[in-house]
Parts: sequence; C-alpha cells; structure tokens
Amino acid sequence: MLAGAFRVRLVKSWPSGELRLDSCDGLLALHARRSAASIEAWARAFPTKPLVVALTGTDLYRDIHQDRSAQNSLAFANRLIVLQEQGVFEVPQPWREKCRLVFQSVPRRSPLAKTSRHLRAVMVGHLRDEKWPQVLFQAVRQITPDEGILIDHIGLALDAELGELATQTADACPHYRWLGGLTHPQVRGHVQRAHVLVHTSRIEGGAHVILEAVCSGTPVLASRIPGNVGMLGSDYAGYFEPGDSAQLAELLRQVHPGTQSGVFRLSALKAQCDARAHLFEPRRERASLIDILNELNWTSS
Repeated sequence: MLAGAFRVRLVKSWPSGELRLDSCDGLLALHARRSAASIEAWARAFPTKPLVVALTGTDLYRDIHQDRSAQNSLAFANRLIVLQEQGVFEVPQPWREKCRLVFQSVPRRSPLAKTSRHLRAVMVGHLRDEKWPQVLFQAVRQITPDEGILIDHIGLALDAELGELATQTADACPHYRWLGGLTHPQVRGHVQRAHVLVHTSRIEGGAHVILEAVCSGTPVLASRIPGNVGMLGSDYAGYFEPGDSAQLAELLRQVHPGTQSGVFRLSALKAQCDARAHLFEPRRERASLIDILNELNWTSS
C-alpha cells in the first residue's frame, strides 16, 4: 500500500536483525498486544520518531481492556488505526483523539449469475471461538433439506472440538458442507457464486471477508456486533442478534431467490452493500494510510 510513497520494510518484530537500529524513520505496528514488545522498544529508542499502531478486533474488544502491554501500546502510539466506523468507541477516552479510520480494501469483482432454484449461502472463517460457528451449526439444524437452502462453510478447524461439531453437522444435514481450508482465489469464487455471505462472529475488528463479499456483489447476513455494524452501516437490514441461530435461519428463508419476496429482499440488501463498496477501494485505503503518515511528517521516499 505504501510502496512508491515511502521506503517500506516488513519485519516480524523490532529490533530486527534485518535492519540497522537507526535505519527507519517510523514504525507502523499491527496489533497492540502481539506487537507490544516491538512498540515499547521503538518508543523508548526513538521517542520523537513516528509510531502508528493498527488495532485488531481482539485488541479492541478484549486486550486493551484487560492486558497491560496492550494498554501501554495505546499510550506509546502517536496514531491508532481502527478498521471500521465503530472501533473508536472501544478505545479509552484519553486515547481516542489519536484514532484514525482506515477501511481495508480489495479489488472489485463482478457478480456471477445465480440460480433461483435454491439459496446458496457461504460462511468463511477458520473455526475458532471468536467466529462463533456454533451459531451456524444450530441454524443449519433448524433448516430442513427440502427448504432449498444450501450452506457451504470454509475454514480450517483451529479448534478441534469445533471441527468435530462441523463434521457432525455435515453428517446429519445434507444441505450443509464443511469444505475446510481453501486458497484465497477459491474462497473469493465461492463468495461470488453465493447469494449471501453468513457472518456469525462475536468479535471483529473489521472482517476482510465482509468487504470481499460487498465488493463481489454478494449481500451479507451478519451478527449485530460493533465490528460488523462499523463495516455495513447502522441501518443495514441484514443483521441478526449475536448468537440467535433461529433468527439467522429465518433470515436465510426470507432471502430465498425462489420467491418474489426473497428476490426483493436480496436486491434490497445488495443495494445497501453496493452503496458501501466505495469505502473498500484500494486507492482509498492507500490514501488514508498516507494521510496518517503525512500528519506525523513521516519522511517519504
């Protein structure tokens, strides 16, 4: 994103054996807790040089409220990046003025033709607690195979118990498939072919798969959590309450393309997503990042 405007080196931590200690003009760190040691080392070595910290979902909705090292990162930083509109409200008041919004981005893809014989939904996300896949498993079991709702689930089982639940759901419900881990191009293809993306998370800093769906012409059915509302807007019509599998199942029924009302609801959701797509353009993300660095008088190439 910054190449061409700045000289950029990517390293896993700082100090790094790949770089002289004094060779960089500023540090942009991802994750307040996981990068805390690098952030503190930089701040103490170069207290007058720019330091920007990008906050993830686990930062915003967990770590900065209970982890001292993550809290220290907020204090050390000159600027804090949040990835969706609601993120700033989780940052403690003393540090909010440091916050800047940067939506992540993805190239647009044209929507693919979709059948009206059945609804195809896809959920994307590794199986772990933050993604709350149990909500999808429960919704699947409340839908019968003859309702014409087919659900694909993409993601590795980072939690073995959740993987076992996915296997059990697939065995019991022929309208559900757990596809495991796929390549990124394969994932985007599934998203393009789906009528809707399902997103059940309990914690999100700004889910990349949501913007990929929006920029592929695929509407989203998402849990009403701040991280999703900050991506899709407060007036978006495709939310279900967090953990409410019955409401998710009913939303899936309501957007079935085989009925006139379902076609209308799908079109309305797509129109709302289309209206947000410009927020997720690569040139916008790049310009936002450069603006932040220019605020700090970061030396350009």
